Amino acid sequence: MHPNPSFRNTSGGHSWELVSQTSFGTLVQSTSGLPVVSHAPFLLSTCRSYIELHLVRSNPMARVDVGEAVPTTLIVNGPDGYISPDWYGIDDQVPTWNYVAVHLTGQLVRLADDALEPLLVRLSDQFESKLHPKPTWTMEKMTDDVKTKMMRQILPFKFEISELHSTWKLGQNKPEQARLGAAKALADHVPELAKLMKDLPQ
Repeated sequence: MHPNPSFRNTSGGHSWELVSQTSFGTLVQSTSGLPVVSHAPFLLSTCRSYIELHLVRSNPMARVDVGEAVPTTLIVNGPDGYISPDWYGIDDQVPTWNYVAVHLTGQLVRLADDALEPLLVRLSDQFESKLHPKPTWTMEKMTDDVKTKMMRQILPFKFEISELHSTWKLGQNKPEQARLGAAKALADHVPELAKLMKDLPQ
């Protein structure tokens, strides 16, 4: 889908919040004219200038030298769902799909091996904190043997962000009552998307 300009989020604030809260995305590169795709959890820096992540050694994206930078796009998806024309309450509408997506462009850089353990600690701390009041899991709970095997299999990376582009297709091109009607009907199916359609991000 090629989004209407009215669906583009220009302020960036909500898009950065989505990236931070989701912390999982799809990396896309071009190698020898062919697309290479990977999925990875990540940690967005507080300055929003870079993202930290790790990849398994066997991943084609990981077959680079320390410090080598490769042009990369990171896609982070928000809620999405089908919108039935019946939900608008007005005639002659067409089916569509509403969605939220953020595209970050930049350079994926392999870090030195000694950056891996601190990165894993920060990543696990971030995701464990979202499970409160569960007691926090830490890497100290692993035996040295398991920890060593795990760390041999993965490599640390930094994704240096140069641009952010986002699409928030939420029915902004429809009359308000039609959009709200669709949001109400969608609430039983995709409540997260319905809430965004009801209260459009500014």
